[in-house]
Amino acid sequence: MIRDLLTGLQITAKYIFRRPITFEYPEEKPIIPPRWRGRIVLTSDPDGEERCVACYLCQAVCPVQCIDLQATHRPDGRRVAAKFDINFARCIFCGFCEEACPTYAIQLTPDFEMSATERSSLLYHKEDLQISGTGKHPEYSFWKVSGVAIGGKDKGQGLNEEPPTNYRSNMP
Repeated sequence: MIRDLLTGLQITAKYIFRRPITFEYPEEKPIIPPRWRGRIVLTSDPDGEERCVACYLCQAVCPVQCIDLQATHRPDGRRVAAKFDINFARCIFCGFCEEACPTYAIQLTPDFEMSATERSSLLYHKEDLQISGTGKHPEYSFWKVSGVAIGGKDKGQGLNEEPPTNYRSNMP
C-alpha cells in the first residue's frame, strides 16, 4: 500500500513542474488527424446532380440503424432518395456507410463541432446533409460509368463511357 502511494507521488512529482498542455478551444482549434471521421454529408456529382441512388446499402450496413432512407424515381427515370435522415444522437461515426456507398454520395468530413442541447436537433434531414460540392472525389460521376442510358444516349454512348460488358461471355 505504501509502495503504491510512493509510486503515485513519484508520477505526480514528475509532471508537477511541466507546462500544462491546454488548448484554449474556441480560439485555438485542435489538430485533426487526416483520417478523422466527423460529420456526414451528401455530395453532388460534377454536373450538380445528387449522387445518392437510394440503394439502401448505407442503411443496411449501419450497426446502430441510425439512417432512415426512402427511394423515389424522378421523371427522367433516375432513382433518388426521397427521404434521407440520419440520427446523430445514435450515430457512432464508424464510417461503414461511407465505405458501402457505391456512388461516393455519403462522405464523412473532418467537422467535429456538432454539439446540441436537445436530442431532437440531432436528427438531420436530406436538406441538412446536402452540400453543393463533390467532396473527396471531384471527377467521379456515377451516371457516366454505371451503364445506364442518360439524356437521350444509349448505354455505352456517353462521354468517356465504355460500352456495357456482356456478362454472358464470362460464364463457363
